[in-house]
Amino acid sequence: MATPPRPPDNDRLDRIVAQARRDADQRAKGYRERALGMYPWVCGRCAREFDRSNLSELTVHHRNHNHDDNPPDGSNWELLCLYCHDNEHSRYGDHTGVAAGRAEDAVATATSQPFAALAALLKRDG
Repeated sequence: MATPPRPPDNDRLDRIVAQARRDADQRAKGYRERALGMYPWVCGRCAREFDRSNLSELTVHHRNHNHDDNPPDGSNWELLCLYCHDNEHSRYGDHTGVAAGRAEDAVATATSQPFAALAALLKRDG
């Protein structure tokens, strides 16, 4: 006889998720700090300059959009301000069709007219 499935260990799952978040934060801090040390604090698109007071508005963009691709020479990174970073990701979504996927979820309007010829059929039978 089969044994009933065990309920999930929520505490264990919570620990795994928390550890994954800590690891992701640690990776993010690592490449951000390295990129800020390598490159001048200037947005690579709009050329806005940054200093310590507004450095939190300068982001590290992954050129190939793979956040796990962090080569030691920084060749996959560029520093972008928040606005240019958002713009880049919007353009990437448009290019790859990710944004178009949302349009497919919209309800299409009806174009069929099933009773268009009904009057003619009724006249013929009458």
